[in-house]
Amino acid sequence: MPVMTKSPKGDEIVILCREEYDRLIEAGEDRKDSQTARRAIEQVESGAEAVLSESELDEFLQAKTPFAFWRKKRGLTQSSLAKATGIAQGFLSEIESGQKPGTPATLKKIAKALNIKVDDLIS
Repeated sequence: MPVMTKSPKGDEIVILCREEYDRLIEAGEDRKDSQTARRAIEQVESGAEAVLSESELDEFLQAKTPFAFWRKKRGLTQSSLAKATGIAQGFLSEIESGQKPGTPATLKKIAKALNIKVDDLIS
């Protein structure tokens, strides 16, 4: 049972047994976990976060770069992606193969065209 008292400065304080304190901490952690899960579900349902099947995950892990995986998953050729982004196809090829890293602005254009986050392009 909690005990209500006052500190020497007059602040109201509550004294709890360890078991009650631990229960409160666990309840707070459970609430945070629940909020995190709800946000993740909302992002998946809204399309803001992509979900991969087991076979897609295998493909992702086997792809030379994340860019190569996402371009193929979206059904785009390098040529069509070049047209959509205004980036030279040869340069896209070098980024996709890992020969060049691409600038932040370039990666942002690619991510937007592939409907993914820039972070999804970085291995």
